[in-house]
Amino acid sequence: MDWAGIFIYDTTWVLVLEILVRVTVMFVLIISFLRFTGKRGVRQLSIFELTIILSLGSIAGDPMFTEDLPIVQAVLIMSSVIFLYRLCTWAMMKFQPFEDLLEGKSLYIVEDGLLVLEKIKKGKMSHDEFFAEMRQQGVEHLGQVRTGLLETDGNFSILLYPPENTGYGMPLFPKQYQPVEQVESGGYYACMHCGYIDTISDAKQLCIRCEDDCRNWAIALKSEIVR
Repeated sequence: MDWAGIFIYDTTWVLVLEILVRVTVMFVLIISFLRFTGKRGVRQLSIFELTIILSLGSIAGDPMFTEDLPIVQAVLIMSSVIFLYRLCTWAMMKFQPFEDLLEGKSLYIVEDGLLVLEKIKKGKMSHDEFFAEMRQQGVEHLGQVRTGLLETDGNFSILLYPPENTGYGMPLFPKQYQPVEQVESGGYYACMHCGYIDTISDAKQLCIRCEDDCRNWAIALKSEIVR
């Protein structure tokens, strides 16, 4: 096996120096671009910003090692991307429909302790993903949550009920989120599909809120949130 061919091939010291210069120039341009877009572009990326970052990687990568691609072309392309970025951000500030088109809209996933099923389907996320987000914020059951919002950057924001207003809610932890086989008279149970609370008489009773989508019920919880 030709190890020299694998690792070195036709690399010359001139080519090494050229690559170092190219990498340095493109690295400086990347840092300048990220500083120009602001701190939010680095911390939390929206779909629009992610598109810009992916474009940036492609623009900066090829000129670093491609000999027949002059740096001036990469600079021209990157400058065009910066101009388009600034133009789009200006348009988003001026026109709300344009911002909704590029960034999307926040979705209300939980309202008054119940899952908003049509918004969950629109957000293309499973129940488990929402449960995980709420568990990470110390939520034990939906009765503690007044509003849950899926932000445009994919983060999940919640507003909690005051402790004295905490109601019965669907459990979010796996051990409690289990279908019951027998029900107790006067007990509160949560539909495992939408979170609706009811005093059921049969473990396979239909939920009046989501109807045929669920026939499973979990024991509803009413514990106050602990911070």
